[in-house]
Amino acid sequence: MKKVTMADVARAAGVSKNAVSLALRGSSEIPDATRARIEKTAEKLGYRRSPAVGRVMSMLRGGATAGSAGTIALFNVNQDPKAFRDHPTIPNYVSGCTARAAALGYATDSFWLHEPALSGARWREILFSRSVTGVIFIGLMRENRLPDFIKPVIEAFPCVVTGVRTRQPALSFACTDHHIVALRAFERALSLGYKRPGLVLDREIDELVERRFSAGYMTGQAHIPPEDRLRPFTEVAQARANPELFRRWLETEKPDVIFTLYNVVRHWLEDLGVSVPGQMGLIQLEWRRSRPDWAGMDQHNDFVGAVAVDMISGMMLGGEKGVPPFPRATLVGPTWVDGKTVRAV
Repeated sequence: MKKVTMADVARAAGVSKNAVSLALRGSSEIPDATRARIEKTAEKLGYRRSPAVGRVMSMLRGGATAGSAGTIALFNVNQDPKAFRDHPTIPNYVSGCTARAAALGYATDSFWLHEPALSGARWREILFSRSVTGVIFIGLMRENRLPDFIKPVIEAFPCVVTGVRTRQPALSFACTDHHIVALRAFERALSLGYKRPGLVLDREIDELVERRFSAGYMTGQAHIPPEDRLRPFTEVAQARANPELFRRWLETEKPDVIFTLYNVVRHWLEDLGVSVPGQMGLIQLEWRRSRPDWAGMDQHNDFVGAVAVDMISGMMLGGEKGVPPFPRATLVGPTWVDGKTVRAV
């Protein structure tokens, strides 16, 4: 059956769409008799006003207050139940989500996806009971998939993922542009006079972002001579237990600057007697305020969280839910932050 629209009601009642909108909101701008006729026409046609639209119009008329637009569930999908507080990256997404949600009139409620003995059906019941209208998944760090048991929630609510793209199921997502992060870091290193940039990145992390870090790095290598194009070091997890692996790579590839996500690389260099930035430059691909002396790329993960709220707000307004046929992506560009781990210009 075709969905009845406001335009259908306007045609049947012989008035404008604006008049229908005003009448169904009980506006005094519409004469009582006309308003009654429009309401009767709408009822006869089976027109149902979108609850989401109603919430938005209420916000525009009276100003947004926390919760006036509904509640957004922030799901911690990390294995650590305290990741929203203790993880070095995830809290930035959360703060961005909560700040933007409050600005738009949404309340937020946080949940840990891996609570024992809670099925997807039970999660759906909990979210409905908390008046949740949309869901944001935050904190995937090991794989590009959500557990199968959460399917009832995805089917019942509009859902967005932050940080990475999911493939099972393929949901709309907001994240930093990892390819551009690596490419811009490479370009900045060249502008600082470095000749042989190296990449130290765990293979699992690169695969999590569908190799966009290494793709950006290899794109940058197209701008340097073939003899200066180095093999990335991907055995980070193994080198934490056996730093000798890193030493061998360093002596073989001979980089003069390293791109990485890991503070431990600096310790490895210091243990080998390599000074930073005197003998080796270091560029953090995910610059953090907790390490302000590092040079690197600010991924603006708080803004990524805000963008996720913007996306979910639009989906709620449109009545979307379930796995989308065409997942949307919003990529946020990084900015360079100067630091003491690279040579001065």
